[in-house]
Amino acid sequence: MRKSEVIAAESVACLNKALCHLKDIWEEIGIPEDQRLERTNVVKNHIKGLLDMMIAEEESLRTRLMTSIDMCHKELSKLCSELQLPPFQEERSSTVLQQEKDLRTRVEVLLEEKNQRMQALKALTEQDQDLCDLLCSQTFSISDNSVPSLEQLENFRQHISCLTAEKERRHNEFVTLKKKIILCMDDLDQLPETSFEKDVVCEDEESFCLSKENIDSLKVLLHQLESRKAENEHVCGSYREKIQELWERLQIPQEERDAISEHMTLSRKRNMEALLAEVQRLEELKFKNMRNVTEAIRKEIAVLWDKCFYSADQRQAFVPYYVDDFSEELLSLHDAENVGLKQYYEDHKELFEGVHKWDESWRLFLELEEKAKDPSRFTNRGGNLLKEEKQRADLVKGLPKLEKKLKAEIEQWEQEQNREFLVNGQKFMQFVTDQWETYRQEKEREKQERQLKKSKQTEEDMVYGTVVRTPTKRRFLGNTTPCKARKGNAVRTPGQSKPPHQGLIERNKENICHLTSARTGMMKVPASPQRNFSINSVASTYSEFQRDLSKSSKAKHVPEILNSTIIQL
Repeated sequence: MRKSEVIAAESVACLNKALCHLKDIWEEIGIPEDQRLERTNVVKNHIKGLLDMMIAEEESLRTRLMTSIDMCHKELSKLCSELQLPPFQEERSSTVLQQEKDLRTRVEVLLEEKNQRMQALKALTEQDQDLCDLLCSQTFSISDNSVPSLEQLENFRQHISCLTAEKERRHNEFVTLKKKIILCMDDLDQLPETSFEKDVVCEDEESFCLSKENIDSLKVLLHQLESRKAENEHVCGSYREKIQELWERLQIPQEERDAISEHMTLSRKRNMEALLAEVQRLEELKFKNMRNVTEAIRKEIAVLWDKCFYSADQRQAFVPYYVDDFSEELLSLHDAENVGLKQYYEDHKELFEGVHKWDESWRLFLELEEKAKDPSRFTNRGGNLLKEEKQRADLVKGLPKLEKKLKAEIEQWEQEQNREFLVNGQKFMQFVTDQWETYRQEKEREKQERQLKKSKQTEEDMVYGTVVRTPTKRRFLGNTTPCKARKGNAVRTPGQSKPPHQGLIERNKENICHLTSARTGMMKVPASPQRNFSINSVASTYSEFQRDLSKSSKAKHVPEILNSTIIQL
């Protein structure tokens, strides 16, 4: 028997039970037989009306489903034709509802595909027109009224891609040529004369026609200007190279660089004199500031050494770092080392960050271990003790996982690079093993010290006698009076439950008093008296009974309760 049939049977049983209940109530009240008949008819008519309304709604749903199926068939036939797809082969569904859903879903998919193709065609057509206008070439041949096939769209995209690449190439070439032409004209104090020269120099770059003929004309113009500029440019170029090198070496501020920025592009006589004066000034400044520049770079190198976990031997290997005879050669060596370290760190940044994370976690773990030795932490009432214990437990679990992850990454890196990944001069896993071994030895040393101290105390007790040591009671914060548990108020433990772990009892000693106090202070709350119902609260007439039943049905009845698919239609 299907589940729906079971529910239907339960509904009938529920209805019979309700009618029997009503009959018992009416008999208990003493309602006459004629009124019972009327009330029973009201119940019957109400239920029949509700069921008739539900049946009508479901019949309407079936009609809408069949109508939707017919419309979907027509729409699918049209879409398959437009999209140049084979006719839709419908898979027979077990139910009308599933058939309608499958067809409607397929229609939505094809409509979406059609819209996407038309939007793609529109966008490609606009791009093609713009590119062809700019490059003076022919547009792609395709109809913009019919739905294009996937092959047509792919060919169109390849055409656009070729045009875009050609446009980018020509535009880059044009920009380069334009900049050179403008520089040459400025250096030669020459203004644009012909209309072509004015279009190149004065007009916006995006509006310039990138035809092949225009690009060739630009090359010819530039060659003419460069041949006239070559004599002055050679001398000024050597000065500029020297100035740029000294600017970077001495870290000259931008304000000073801007002061002669006009001379860094022009090659006239006055520019040449200004460039020569700047070279002489920077040479003198370089010898004065050689020490400061070198020491600034050393600070950067020291930071990178720490970030790359360089060992003392690796640091000592860079001998110029410890030389105090400052010179240009020494500065160059520091520059090269700084650049190499930066590149080394960037190449292995993820590994170094993982090692840093492990190192920070390890330091925090040791710090928490040290705090755990402090007896004063048990007087904490702010929750820090629990937080520290939880944090320490997380680190005990997390450190091995992080070590395993780093080990796999480092092994993969070593296979790819064909060399070892060192941390402080040794392999990372050996470094981790040494840290854990040091930690284990420290714990063993502390254990031996405790045992030694206990042995000495035992010897003293044997020689001088045992001294009764009364443990110091903890002080309670505030004016709390210590509680004593009475035998009559002892908390009973269920027979099958296990006794609490001795360690947990020791940790929770300070809470037992509070728990005892809370339990002894509990009071029983008397149950609230039941309400008295009079005969006046029961409907005494047929009309009142009918009105109340009608109100209840209107408040609870939801026509769409069974039609979860109506909204989807």
